[in-house]
Amino acid sequence: MKIWIDADAAPRDVKEVVFRAAKRLDVVTILVANAPVGVPANATTVRSVVVREGADQADRYIVSNGEPGDLAVTADLPLAGLLVDKGLFVIDPRGEEYSPATIASRLSMRNFMDDLRGAGVETGGSAPYGPKDKKAFASTFDRLLTKAIRMAETSSE
Repeated sequence: MKIWIDADAAPRDVKEVVFRAAKRLDVVTILVANAPVGVPANATTVRSVVVREGADQADRYIVSNGEPGDLAVTADLPLAGLLVDKGLFVIDPRGEEYSPATIASRLSMRNFMDDLRGAGVETGGSAPYGPKDKKAFASTFDRLLTKAIRMAETSSE
C-alpha cells in the first residue's frame, strides 16, 4: 500500500499531514510532479518523482503505477476519476473523498462549470486554503489511510 500525491499543486499543509503519517506508520509515499518537490530529510519512506514536463504527465505516472488499495491525494477531478475506477482511495486537499458513488456527479459538475467559463460566465474560484480545510483533510485522510492499511493487511494474510 502506497500513498500517492499529485504534488504540483498540493498545499504545504497537506504534504505535512501526509509526511507525519507516513513516518509514524512507515508507509511509502510518492510525490509526483513536473518539477522537483522537497521532501523532509528525515522522511525515509517519502520520495519524489519528477516526470517530464507536459500536460498530464504526473497524472499518467500515478495512474500507471498506483494499485488498487493505494491512497491518492489530488485536486484533479479527471485524475481522481481514473484512480477511483482503478480501485484507489482518493481524497482532495480539502478533505473530500472521491468514491465510485460520488465521482461521476463531481466530474459532471466540473464539466458544466468549465462549459460556463468557456462561454464567458464568471464563476469565481475556490476559497483560499485555510485551517478548516486542513482539519477536514486530516480527518478524512486518517480515516482512509486506516481503511487502506487494513485492506492491505487483510490481502497479505
